[in-house]
Amino acid sequence: MVTGQANSAEMQALAQEFVQFSVDSGVLRFGEFKTKAGRMSPYFFNAGLFDDGAKLSRLAQFYAKALLASGIEFDMIFGPAYKGIPLGAAVAVELARLGKNVPFAYNRKEAKDHGEGGSLVGAPLKGRVLIVDDVMSAGTAARESIALIQAAGAVPHAIAIALDRQERATEKQVDGSIKDVPHSAVQYVRNTLGMQVCTIAQLSDLLDFLAARSDSPMGEHLGFVKSYRDRYGV
Repeated sequence: MVTGQANSAEMQALAQEFVQFSVDSGVLRFGEFKTKAGRMSPYFFNAGLFDDGAKLSRLAQFYAKALLASGIEFDMIFGPAYKGIPLGAAVAVELARLGKNVPFAYNRKEAKDHGEGGSLVGAPLKGRVLIVDDVMSAGTAARESIALIQAAGAVPHAIAIALDRQERATEKQVDGSIKDVPHSAVQYVRNTLGMQVCTIAQLSDLLDFLAARSDSPMGEHLGFVKSYRDRYGV
């Protein structure tokens, strides 16, 4: 996790609180789930299930705390369609409540050919843009957002996500096959694209959460998550 003035203990506590909140909300589930890459994952994180006002408000608090602690500077927020739209809006509201009021914009999947037209809605994209989304798997959505921001003449500066799965990304080959690559999507964005990344929690935090509950039914998932990390982790 990117940290600024907050110490690592505070950020670890925030991450543990977030994992507990995600489990309580039914957003973080355990079992067998097939990912887009075709992997069988022992856990699944679906931010779309932060589906009422109270959950979304608390989620935005976690994002805002992590962002303010990270020390990342940005001039506006961009929420990529579709999940990033409510996430970005909620984070913008929470940051304003905390005294950091910044413009907000989002995109449509299909460009509008009437009214104001175009695919972008909200404040004009300019300056250093923070992209707010839920997770990054292959990094495809992030690259699409980056292209939109650059086309508008703004700078894709940083990305904030709720959970970093810390696993190897996949890339589609010329022949249509899918191949694992040695880096995660977060590592690619940070090291190759040179953007800052802020995460509320990551896979290591989830493992710590399960390890602390090894004597409870929740702890039964620890071995499965560890095995998945050993096979696909970075």
